[in-house]
Amino acid sequence: MSLTHTDFMQAPPATPNVMIIFGAGGDLTRRKLVPALYHLCAAGLLPESFAMLGLDRLELDDDSFRERIAEKMAESVGDGFSLDVWERLRGRLHYMRIDMLDGQDYEQLCERLTHIDALKQHDEHSTEGNYLFYLAVPPSLFGPITDRLGEVGLLHESDGDWRRVIIEKPFGRDLESAVALNDALHRNMNEEQIYRIDHYLGKETVQNIMVFRFANGFIEPLWNRHHIDHVQITVAESVGVEHRGAYYEEAGALRDMIPNHLLVLLGFLAMDPPNSFEAEAVREEINKVLDAITPLTPEQVLTHAVRGQYGAGTMANGEQVGAYRDSPDVDSESRTETFAALKLQMDNWRWAGVPFYLRTGKRLATQYTEVAIQFKRAPTMMFQDTDTEQLEPDMLVLRIQPNEGIQMSFGAKIPGPKMQVGTVNMDFCYEDYFGNKPATGYETLIYDCMNGDATLFKHADTVEKGWEIVQSVMDVWHALPPRDFPNYQAGTWGPCAAGELLRRDGRRWRRIEHHGVTDTSCDEKRS
Repeated sequence: MSLTHTDFMQAPPATPNVMIIFGAGGDLTRRKLVPALYHLCAAGLLPESFAMLGLDRLELDDDSFRERIAEKMAESVGDGFSLDVWERLRGRLHYMRIDMLDGQDYEQLCERLTHIDALKQHDEHSTEGNYLFYLAVPPSLFGPITDRLGEVGLLHESDGDWRRVIIEKPFGRDLESAVALNDALHRNMNEEQIYRIDHYLGKETVQNIMVFRFANGFIEPLWNRHHIDHVQITVAESVGVEHRGAYYEEAGALRDMIPNHLLVLLGFLAMDPPNSFEAEAVREEINKVLDAITPLTPEQVLTHAVRGQYGAGTMANGEQVGAYRDSPDVDSESRTETFAALKLQMDNWRWAGVPFYLRTGKRLATQYTEVAIQFKRAPTMMFQDTDTEQLEPDMLVLRIQPNEGIQMSFGAKIPGPKMQVGTVNMDFCYEDYFGNKPATGYETLIYDCMNGDATLFKHADTVEKGWEIVQSVMDVWHALPPRDFPNYQAGTWGPCAAGELLRRDGRRWRRIEHHGVTDTSCDEKRS
C-alpha cells in the first residue's frame, strides 16, 4: 500500500522502530529526511514508539544536533510549519558520533540503540527491536557499513523484529559495479531487507500512473501499439551542477538519471497489469518491461543516442550563467555530458514498433518533468472537403513536477459556420482537487519502508537490467569522445541533435510551455 493524499491523513501509524541515519550531518538529512519525518508526525503516521538516531563524524550531543536540524526546519517545511509538531518530533531525535569504518564504534552503536530502546520502554512504548538504517553516504561506504552492521549482529532478524536498510543512488556506475554492489549488500542481508530509494517514485503522479491505467476502463484498452504512436519522457533541470562538479565529472547525465529515474518511469508506463499491488508482483512486471527493451548496438548508438554539454547562456529569469566547464571541480576540457537523449524500443506484444524517447539535462530552459503519450492520428478522409487540412494527434501528458497533474489534448470543432477543428485541453491538477499536500518526496517512501512495502523501491534485478540497457551507449561514448562540446547554450532545450532524433522519424518533441518559456524543439535560441 502506497501513501495517497487521503491516506496521508487517514492511514494508521507505521510500525514501531528506530530510524538510524548514517551521514546525518549532511544536507539530505536537514532538508529532506527530517522534514519528511515532520510531515509524517503532523499526519499522525509516526508511531508513538519511534526515535531517530543520527550518525556522523561531527562532535555533537543530542541538544546541539537538534539545534542544527532546527536551523533549516521552518525553511524546509515551508508554509504551515508548526512549533507544536516540531516539539513533538524534536524530542525523538538523538545523535552519536561515529567513525563509519571503525568496528569498535559499531559496538558502541549497539549499546546506544539498547539505551534508546530502554528509554522508549520507560515511556511505555517499545520500538520492538525494529531498526531502519538509512545510508545517506557516498556509495563507496555502502558495503563497509553493512559489513560492520552485520559483524555486530544489527542486521540479524529474529522472530518479531525487522532490520531494513535504505540506500540512495547511484546504485553503481555501470553494470559491473552494480553487480559488485549488490553482491556486497547481499553478504549481510537478504534482498527483502534492502530498499533502494528513488525519491521520484514518491511523487503522487508517478504512483498515480498505475491507478490511472488500471482503475479506469477507458484507458487500458488504448494502452498499446495499436493506438499509441510514441512516448516521450522529459526530465529537465534548470540548475547547473552547483557544488557537485567532482561527482558529476564521474557520472554525467546518462549515468546520473537514465538508469535510475527515467527507466523506472518507463517501467511503470509500459508494464502489463500485475496480479496485485504487492511489491513482488509490481516489480516483476517492471522487470519484464526492462527485459523487453532492445539494447542499442554500437551502430545504433550513433543514431539513437544524443549527448550534449551546456555552454554559457541566459536563463529564463535573465540570469547570466557560465559554462559547465567553468564549474568548480570540473575539467576545463571536460568531455562529460550534461544532456542525454535516447530512442528505445521494446520487443514485446504490447509495444512492438512504438518508440520511447527519453531526454534529461542540466541548465535547460526550465525545471520540468513530464511523460507525454502521443496517440495515432485519426483518418482524415471525412474531413477532405472541409477547411481542416490535418488533424493533430491526441496527447496525454502526465506532469510529475512541478504542478503535478494530468492533461489530455484532443480535437474539437471551432465555433462558426465552417468545419474547423482545434486542439483543446482538459487539465487535472492535484492541488486543485486534493489540496497541496506538504511533501518532500520522501514521506511515502519512508512510511512504506517502515511498513515493509517495497513496491516503490528498486529490486537488485531492476538495477542491473537498467545498467544493461545503457551499457552500450556508455561504451561507445567512452570510445568516441565528443568533438563539439559545449553544444548547447544554458537556458535552451539542449543540442539540436536531440530534435533530429525525432525529426528523422517524422516526429517532434512536445512543446513545453512553462513560466513563459517554450520548448522550441531544440532551436538553439530560447523563445
